[in-house]
Amino acid sequence: MRRKTIFDAVRRMLGRGFRQVEVERLDRAIDRALGAEGAPEPPPFRSVGPSGVALIKQFEGCERLRADGLVEAYPDPATGGAPWTIGWGATGPEIGAGTVWTRAQCDARLERDLQRYAAEVAEAIGEAPTTQDQFDALVSFHYNTGAIARATLTRKHVAGDHAGAAREFARWNRAGGRVLRGLTRRRAAEAELYGR
Repeated sequence: MRRKTIFDAVRRMLGRGFRQVEVERLDRAIDRALGAEGAPEPPPFRSVGPSGVALIKQFEGCERLRADGLVEAYPDPATGGAPWTIGWGATGPEIGAGTVWTRAQCDARLERDLQRYAAEVAEAIGEAPTTQDQFDALVSFHYNTGAIARATLTRKHVAGDHAGAAREFARWNRAGGRVLRGLTRRRAAEAELYGR
């Protein structure tokens, strides 16, 4: 079997070229499929632990609880408008002024979002050795910023520079071009969890 045939087919399906990390992962998958000796097993799917969930809930809060027990959407603090947020920090095109959810809907959305963000963090860090606390801190960071794939913090973590990665959290404390105290506190808490 020629690898180039596989790579060309996947490239056509994606409609783009590969990043180096994708080439390496596809190579390993082909090796495993062919039964190549010594091919590493893929890392287990990771999920965010209790410390990560607590940290995210602490900073996201389930804001705007109404007297009738429902939760309503609120505007972004940096823009005063979009993106609108509801529950535990959920955003999306279906959320805007006037959106109202039950607490159960907020909790269910958080659970789905955490699975997605955890999978994206696991993809970004690949097989880099990672403690549960580090993983939880990275998920919290990604949940809030959406930047796990492009952050220097991720590159430093993957390279094993954990002290450097911990320092990178503090750089992500701005929204709308200004420093926000809430983001500064959150990044400090994430860096502390990451360093445990």
